[in-house]
Amino acid sequence: MYEWIIVGGGIQGVTMATFLLKQGKTSIDKLAIIDPHSEPLANWKHCTNIISMPYLRSPSVHHLDVESFGLQAFVKSSSHDWSTAFYGRYKRPSLQAFNDHCEHLIDDLLLHKAWIQGRVRKVNRMENGWSVELHNGHELRGKNLVLAIGISEQPSWPEWAEKLKQKSDSSVYHIFDTDLPDFGQLKYPFTIIGGGITSVHLAIKLSALFPKNVTLLKRHPFRLYDFDSDPAWLGPKNQQSFRKLASYKKRREQIIDARHKGSIPRDLHVKLLHQLQQGKLHIADGQVEQAEVSNGQIMLYDNQGSMFHQTGTVLLATGFKPTLPGKEWLTPMIHKHHLQCAECGYPIVSKSLQWGPDLYVTGALAELEMGPIARNISGARQAAERIVSSL
Repeated sequence: MYEWIIVGGGIQGVTMATFLLKQGKTSIDKLAIIDPHSEPLANWKHCTNIISMPYLRSPSVHHLDVESFGLQAFVKSSSHDWSTAFYGRYKRPSLQAFNDHCEHLIDDLLLHKAWIQGRVRKVNRMENGWSVELHNGHELRGKNLVLAIGISEQPSWPEWAEKLKQKSDSSVYHIFDTDLPDFGQLKYPFTIIGGGITSVHLAIKLSALFPKNVTLLKRHPFRLYDFDSDPAWLGPKNQQSFRKLASYKKRREQIIDARHKGSIPRDLHVKLLHQLQQGKLHIADGQVEQAEVSNGQIMLYDNQGSMFHQTGTVLLATGFKPTLPGKEWLTPMIHKHHLQCAECGYPIVSKSLQWGPDLYVTGALAELEMGPIARNISGARQAAERIVSSL
């Protein structure tokens, strides 16, 4: 029997494990981390590698370790060059420095010893803890359970793109599809659908690899923000007023309003415009309502039925569905154990992110308590701190 079981080995789960271990709340032999991938942070690395993100959007104090300046201390003590390890006045870390720091943490804490690869099939409350059954039949039992799952396995497909995929074998992919082929195997020209940070990173990458064969197709003008929500959400200024809202519907509305959805930082906009000025890519405005395949080309139509763009491959950078993750096993668990949820289907939890007896949530599942930062690295740190402090 474990002391702690964490479901999810991404940013949220690894941060939670780090805080539990470093704050002396458990030991590695009494901890289990369940994740479908073979190693910690696998999905994070896959997604950031696909778009070749050079620097994180968040500042250097947002990382997976307990100490605020842990990442900076790591860079100073390692072979990283400080001048390239951080960018700009917020000292945004390079992806390489951030990932190396994560690997250092994972190795230092021996997290691979706690790693259990598998997918959850069923979760049940026991007299003195929780039982987690995996699809491979393996069962784990633990005193405390943390649900650290996110929405990254729920790519959002516009209706027209789903119909196109069903109708033909045409080249339409979500950029975070697990079966996305190598870009060199795809038919160009490429058209990227989206106007946010993922689409822009991807456009910069592909326009360098395939000059003059990339179009970024967006629905709205570029939204320029340094971060994906106002920094006031990191502290009591916004969090206290948010928690005073008795209506969870209003909390959800405030979360949606607070997120700078589809936005990009200014430096990324400058890089994109540089590629545009060099003639390496094209930027177009328009909203697709329908798509057809003709003579091996994908034809895109607007809401008037007019064809306004044609391409070889469509790459969707359209984000993820915000619906409750893990529904196949989480919904039965909610009903069976009478776990409280808001109208949007997300958990109603305590200030310490407790959802039930010895049951805690972090990440997306904690956002009705933590606000718009819940899914971010900063949210992972604050969630872990809240849970650990309550023990």
